[in-house]
Amino acid sequence: MSLWTLAFVSVHVISIAAGVQEVDQGLVADDPAAAGFSVPCSTVAIGKKQRARQAAERGRRGDGDAAATGMPKEKYDPPDPRRMYTIMSSEEAANGKKSHWAELEISGKVRSLSSSLWSLTHLTALHLSDNSLSRIPSDIAKLHNLVYLDLSSNKIRSLPAELGNMVSLRELHLNNNLLRVLPFELGKLFQLQTLGLKGNPLTQDILNLYQEPDGTRRLLNYLLDNLAGTAKRISTEQPPPRSWIMLQEPDRTRPTALFSVMCYNVLCDKYATRQLYGYCPSWALNWEYRKKAIMQEILSCNADIISLQEVETEQYYSFFLVELKERGYNGFFSPKSRARTMSEQERKHVDGCAIFFKTEKFTLVQKHTVEFNQLAMANSEGSEAMLNRVMTKDNIGVAVLLELRKELIEMSSGKPHLGMEKQLVLVANAHMHWDPEYSDVKLVQTMMFLSEVKNIIDKASRSLKPGVSGELGTIPLVLCADLNSLPDSGVVEYLSTGGVETNHKDFKELRYNESLTNFSCNGKNGTTNGRITHGFKLKSAYENGLMPYTNYTFDFKGIIDYIFYSKPQLNILGILGPLDHHWLIENNISGCPHPLIPSDHFSLFAQLELLLPFLPPVNGIHLPGRR
Repeated sequence: MSLWTLAFVSVHVISIAAGVQEVDQGLVADDPAAAGFSVPCSTVAIGKKQRARQAAERGRRGDGDAAATGMPKEKYDPPDPRRMYTIMSSEEAANGKKSHWAELEISGKVRSLSSSLWSLTHLTALHLSDNSLSRIPSDIAKLHNLVYLDLSSNKIRSLPAELGNMVSLRELHLNNNLLRVLPFELGKLFQLQTLGLKGNPLTQDILNLYQEPDGTRRLLNYLLDNLAGTAKRISTEQPPPRSWIMLQEPDRTRPTALFSVMCYNVLCDKYATRQLYGYCPSWALNWEYRKKAIMQEILSCNADIISLQEVETEQYYSFFLVELKERGYNGFFSPKSRARTMSEQERKHVDGCAIFFKTEKFTLVQKHTVEFNQLAMANSEGSEAMLNRVMTKDNIGVAVLLELRKELIEMSSGKPHLGMEKQLVLVANAHMHWDPEYSDVKLVQTMMFLSEVKNIIDKASRSLKPGVSGELGTIPLVLCADLNSLPDSGVVEYLSTGGVETNHKDFKELRYNESLTNFSCNGKNGTTNGRITHGFKLKSAYENGLMPYTNYTFDFKGIIDYIFYSKPQLNILGILGPLDHHWLIENNISGCPHPLIPSDHFSLFAQLELLLPFLPPVNGIHLPGRR
């Protein structure tokens, strides 16, 4: 036979190489050894009647409860024991007909398995029940696409710890073996819905958990929570340091001010649940455990400006502000809009955005909160989409206007402009709506935020230069955000190119045109020329794939966090690179948070250079102080 003796697929159809004969009770291979298995010359796969009979028997003796342990989001269709199969004829094989099969069954009192089996990484189901297997090789973990594994009715005494790395498994049948204990690594199978353990001489503590209501989930949670405290400890070490990526040297031909910025979504405690992050032990999701590592991450960067998202109100005042004030920071925080309507006790657990800054380098001039639902209501202009989709989301943004202290100004070369008494910078931080189905809402929220930032800069510029219309080039902007949007989204296009078309696909053909006029810098008097613009010249600190992902979970890995800065006043000097991808793979970290990584987001960190005015003044950057 050219490939394998027999295989099945869950779509009820199978195409295999020629040379297999159908008999009354099953299928007999012409040459089982040709498949590479150590099996006797008996049935390598069983027929429909026998399969149905065994399935019925398995149902009677019990395969355990079907309980979701964590966060399986994709629909799972278990294999159908009554599925049909087709045999590829020699003519079809000769004509080059393609074979497709994703299930394999081996039976006939098999004692050992060929190593060739572990190369079939395309398999989604493997039936090895009713054999004489006493051990399962650790190489089984190479079958990373398996969702169904049946090892029932063998003579297995122990399971390899590597079985816990098969995180795609939805069903694991281990009934009627000789298992006394289970490896704690099985707790990592967070998508497992069915775990069959009946007919094993298991220890009483395992049996007690398993026999409880919702026993599968309880048992797996117990195994995962105790994984790090056993002799088979987590083999991972601390993550390797993230490398510093130097992008350019500071400008030595003129006076400059250097400062660093951090952007970090810390994962609010109320969102850190086993339902969302079933692959993480409950103790590692606990806020008291995570907050220490989060603060360590923040302090390790020693940033001059820190922008945080998903900061719980109570934790801002009792933890973040306390810890960071001791280290020379001051801060500003606003919770999401829902806090307005809540009791004082409920309000403590509402998350929001925070900005911290080093008081030795900056002085707070102004602070602002931008509530997107309030802006949506005030600018709806009769748009049902604005009222029904945007106004109902309570995301917010914050902004602080900071004055640089003279100590921060480095006179690298040249002289500062005469009369220069103030240099301001605006730092903005936002967290946009999360749902991928609401790309229009994210885009509108971003437009509203940039419009408000523009107003803040305009007013600040006019107050410093009476009688002179504010210009966007006057006060530089640093924008940090969890945009919940990928680099190819309308949100990022809008920010990085200066605008977006009113018929952009992310608007989902919803009627926003009239209301969006209010947020476009070229949209005065109700005309937008088909494009919504913001007027800033923004550039992302992380470009050209420097960061492959900022959000790293089991079912999503991508870039959704950003640091933007305005040109030409600001230059990027360097950034903190990504966490070593090989370390994540080698340690089988399928998602974060993790006992060694406290959030599902990675922090962003950049060093910026502010070009200061000198004779002659450059592009209106100079802001003389009030006399």
